[in-house]
Order: sequence, then C-alpha cells, then structure tokens
Amino acid sequence: MTRFGWMVLLAVGGAALVLALALGAIGLSALRALFVGVNLATMLCYGYDKLRARAGMERVPELALHLLAVGGGTPGAFAGQLLFRHKTRDVRFRVIFFAIAAVQVVVLLAFTRL
Repeated sequence: MTRFGWMVLLAVGGAALVLALALGAIGLSALRALFVGVNLATMLCYGYDKLRARAGMERVPELALHLLAVGGGTPGAFAGQLLFRHKTRDVRFRVIFFAIAAVQVVVLLAFTRL
C-alpha cells in the first residue's frame, strides 16, 4: 500500500478514536462508541475516496477500504457505498467486501452461541 494509503488509514483511525472518546464522554458504552466511531469514519472515507476519484487525484487504496471493513467498519462501508454510489460496479471489490461481511456474520453468530 502507498504512503498515502497508510496516512488515510491513520487519519481515519484517529478520527474514529476521537469520535468514540467523545461519544463515551456523553454516556455511550465504550464498545458502542467505538463501533459508531469506526463506522462513521469508514463511511466518510468512502465519500473522501469518491471526491478524489472525481477530481482525478490519488485514490484511497482498495486495501485500506477493505482493512476498514475488517476492523469493524463493514456497516459504514456498506452505507458509504450506497450513499456515495461508490465501488458499486467494481465486481472484484464487491466480492472481497461481501466475503469480509460473510466471515464477520459467521464469527458473530459463533460468538453469540457460546
């Protein structure tokens, strides 16, 4: 991944953490605050990538977008795809994205049955 991609991941991670801390400060549980923070930051990252694509600028690497989903931002990634109409025609990207989502659902179901 490019240096730009790592910088985007670091910035998004920092934004998610700041948002989670703010939500925690107003009474949301730590896990819920982190979930909201990661997903909102992930969704905004899709919008940022769409803006850069339209402007012909360097893009957020697909690996960075997938890592955000793996890190718990799958709902935010899906919302970003729908809201910004971004990465909806890239079949290879969508296959990887839905594979990540499927694995997360299986893991979630396995943990809820323990």
